[in-house]
Amino acid sequence: MRAIVVGGGIGGLTAAIALRRIGVEVVVFERAGELREIGAGISLWVNAMKALERIGLAEAVRETGREEIGGTIRTPGGETLSKIPADALEERFGLNVVLRRPDLQRVLLAALDEAGGLMRLGVECLGFWQDGSGVAAYFADGREETGDLLVGADGLNSAIRARLFGDERPRYAGFTAWRGLADLGDGREEPGFEAWGRGGVFGLVSLGRGCFYWYATKNAPEGQRDAASGRKAELLERFGSWHEPVPSVIWATKEEDILRNDVYDREPLKRWGEGRVTLLGDAAHPMTPNLGQGACQAIEDAVALAECVRGEENVANALRLYEEQRRRRTADISRRSRLLGRAGQLENPLLCRLRNAAVKAMPLRYQLRQLDPILGYEA
Repeated sequence: MRAIVVGGGIGGLTAAIALRRIGVEVVVFERAGELREIGAGISLWVNAMKALERIGLAEAVRETGREEIGGTIRTPGGETLSKIPADALEERFGLNVVLRRPDLQRVLLAALDEAGGLMRLGVECLGFWQDGSGVAAYFADGREETGDLLVGADGLNSAIRARLFGDERPRYAGFTAWRGLADLGDGREEPGFEAWGRGGVFGLVSLGRGCFYWYATKNAPEGQRDAASGRKAELLERFGSWHEPVPSVIWATKEEDILRNDVYDREPLKRWGEGRVTLLGDAAHPMTPNLGQGACQAIEDAVALAECVRGEENVANALRLYEEQRRRRTADISRRSRLLGRAGQLENPLLCRLRNAAVKAMPLRYQLRQLDPILGYEA
């Protein structure tokens, strides 16, 4: 059996590795001429680590990253609204791993190479055709690649999704997000947290040895340009009065290393594929970053896909089984993420006070129960 994977991001690479593990010949096509993983840092929550364990990658990821647990929500002034003790999270779910995205990419590329998968860079997929005997993807340079199944893992603006279901615009979530890496010096340790203000959030994740991954959001019109003073100055104007280490982290980040992207998601699809073609990750179910589950769900998708394909001679049946297993879960997490985003982005002062009071009054057992369907998931 031969699989064509369109998209060389986290989901596409993981799918290729998982398929190679079950003996499927795989070739990955990536539009970019070189792989430069953006996004600064990433948290792989327990559910994603369980999936990676099943394809033999969890240990390599742990060795590359840093195991971390904890969940704290604060106000801009530093008051703690909610804190799930580390021992409660570890006992109930286990440990998540945080690492730089380029480091995760290197682990996946090494695993793909070791497994014998092929990677083609600088090749833009325009679409596909299929019949009862196979599927073929065609590319901007005129080439055509044939296989037994095609996986569209080509992100938010997926060409494969557009070919299947039409070129519908993604849904703007109403806010923009900045991300970056900051080095505060070896030995500087700060616990991770997320601070909720009015119309914006600032989050911090420690990568160890004084290095931190941070993210920030603000409500903004879609496509709003950067301030004339630059991204760093705008961030300092907006978050400079927030509790430490928020200002220090922004100051320690180089202007050219600050990423900014508007945030989008989509309404859940009723179906993900047709015949020998299916979708995976953001191509199937883009979600806001508020639960930190975008890459985690793509990894779950990848492992589930390979497990459905294993031993199934009818490719179309295997892909429909995969989609049936994944659609409800990803739709639920997408909905939860969007609702959490709306709570964090509230601007009305009264609603913000009510939100903060509700979060502060929330019992620990209820907080853990809310995480059960996400982190306690067993495929």
